[in-house]
Amino acid sequence: MEDEPDAVELIKFNLKAAGYEVVTAADGDEALKKAKSLLPNLIILDLMIPEVDGLEVCKILRRDVRASAIPIIMLTAKAGEVDRVLGLELGADDYVTKPFSPRELVLRVKRLLRGPAENLETDQITLNELRLDIPRHQALVKGKPIELTATEFRLLTVLAQRRGRVQSRERLLHDVWDYDNLIDTRTVDTHVRRLREKLGPAAKYLDTVRGVGYRFVEE
Repeated sequence: MEDEPDAVELIKFNLKAAGYEVVTAADGDEALKKAKSLLPNLIILDLMIPEVDGLEVCKILRRDVRASAIPIIMLTAKAGEVDRVLGLELGADDYVTKPFSPRELVLRVKRLLRGPAENLETDQITLNELRLDIPRHQALVKGKPIELTATEFRLLTVLAQRRGRVQSRERLLHDVWDYDNLIDTRTVDTHVRRLREKLGPAAKYLDTVRGVGYRFVEE
């Protein structure tokens, strides 16, 4: 879902070369219709698409029960830091700034599609009222399921598996997002903030270690 035809073709070519099936949309309205009807495995969303802009598309999809867990990668302009932060706040899993490397974009797609169970140590994690079922990508608080994006679920799982140990923002960027280069660590803060909002009473287990990062603690 991109607003520049040349960029769309570049993305489409590289994703197809990597073995993915690609469906495109010319504007936000078309993007929403196709996303809700096709329920794709992943969405690449430009913030500057016509009709309904990318931020609004992201917000609407995250409110949709059937589409809420679809991973979303935003395409943003380098100058669009505010839009990038807003996109993450609204539920985007990752972002790529323009001009972007097609290879980097494909790697980001592969990371989000590899599934939360890969490289994780166990299938089930139960901590008091919080239960994580990793193969089913399901989180439950007091027996009730909560809707998490792919990245939110992986972040929570990594923290829960390493409970009691402080995880720096840089370590989380590497282990959850596969980022090896230094980027804006507010990406981590934004996702943790969203996790706390969704976890309700279980949010107390996510502890902020000032100046360092985060830790999963048990009472």
